[in-house]
This record gives sequence, structure tokens and C-alpha cells, in this order.
Amino acid sequence: MSIWHLLIFAVVVLLVFGTGKLSKIGPDLGAAIRGFKKNLNGDDEEAKRQEAELLRADAPSPGASGSAQRESVRAESR
Repeated sequence: MSIWHLLIFAVVVLLVFGTGKLSKIGPDLGAAIRGFKKNLNGDDEEAKRQEAELLRADAPSPGASGSAQRESVRAESR
């Protein structure tokens, strides 16, 4: 292909899609690639973050005494 073929192709693409749609292709393509990579990794980071939040929510408060902790456990089991 010569440079003229590439220029004609570029003009046709611009006429068909317009500059507005072409400017949106870059960010859309980048988001698609990021999503693909995230799915390849199995969302391990998201799962770890959610698990850490659950563990933090289940942990007793640091100021609670041992008997208060046992009472809260008994109340939850009822």
C-alpha cells in the first residue's frame, strides 16, 4: 500500500464516522482493555478488598471488655 491508499482510507473513515465518534474511540478502547485485563486477573484485588472490609466490620471494638464481647455474641446468637 502506498501513502495515497492510506490517505484515501483515512478520508473515507472520517466521512463515515465523523470526528465526534472518532474522538470517543480512544477512551472506549482503553476502558475495554482495562476491563479485559481486570477479568483476566479474576478480580482478585476487588475480592480481597471486600473480604478485608467484612473482617473489619466483624471485629469487636478495641475498647470492649471480654465480658461485653461475650454478651454481644450471646445477643447475636439469639
